[in-house]
Amino acid sequence: MIGFIAKRVFAGLVLLIGVSTGTFFLAHAAISDPTVALLGSTATQEQQAALAAELGLDKPLLVQFRDWAAGAVTGDLGNSWRNFRPVGEQIALRVPVTLSVVSFAILISAIFGTAFGLVAGLHPGSAFDRTIRAGTVVLFALPGFWLSLVLVIWFAIQLRWFPAVGYVAPTVSIGGWIRSITLPAVALALGAIVMIAEQLRNQVIAVSSQDYVRTLRSRGLSDFRVNLHILRNASPAALTVIAVMFASLLSGAIVVEAIFSLPGLGQLTQSSAQIGDIPVLLGITVVSVVFVVVIYVLLDVALGWINPKVRVK
Repeated sequence: MIGFIAKRVFAGLVLLIGVSTGTFFLAHAAISDPTVALLGSTATQEQQAALAAELGLDKPLLVQFRDWAAGAVTGDLGNSWRNFRPVGEQIALRVPVTLSVVSFAILISAIFGTAFGLVAGLHPGSAFDRTIRAGTVVLFALPGFWLSLVLVIWFAIQLRWFPAVGYVAPTVSIGGWIRSITLPAVALALGAIVMIAEQLRNQVIAVSSQDYVRTLRSRGLSDFRVNLHILRNASPAALTVIAVMFASLLSGAIVVEAIFSLPGLGQLTQSSAQIGDIPVLLGITVVSVVFVVVIYVLLDVALGWINPKVRVK
């Protein structure tokens, strides 16, 4: 099992290096002269040259990458070009907000997606099953920002159950924190719920037709115990979708955080991209990839525990 985990961690490190390297060069290629965005169009060439020298932009690109990578390996992600504050410090302030929303969204989608998918798979062709399949098509067709606005209008403005905007830290108020992240989490989770439910439904139907399931039923096992066996053998599909959705929800948080005015990584990404603050964008990329790698390693460990045959791959 240790060797199995080591292989997955090594693959994650390769992914981290590849994505970070690609993001560095692509960002510099897309933003030809960051000093213009940072100083404004009225800045003189002398001012732009002075800022470029201060930021190290006058060095060859490979030298810039070497310096950035050397710092990143030690945990130093550099300083923001906008306010010259450490990138790691700014990200650390924003990570709890984004992780709160995304983690809550994953929890909601996992609970409801698993429940809906299991029931629909155990009763294929039923009214509930048809409703779930129709809901999958509808939710995928509707834009995420539109669903977010609908949630705000219904539950924040009309019913006043939740705040429309803003974030309350759990250190200030646990109840206020839950209320502030509920609507953003639900907005992110809606698409994930139907995805998990659809994949689990298909897998439950496939597993239910296996010979060993009929054998278990013929031995007189209760429906509850048989369904537990079915769920365990069908769960790898749901776990894989949950891991994939985690990466998707991280990117979707950019739109949701803008709508709900949450001070998370999404808002920081948007503001940094507007002025070409490459160190911050690189730092967010590295942190996001680390989160995704950790999730996938945990997924592989869970799949290896459920199905020992996976460990030999």
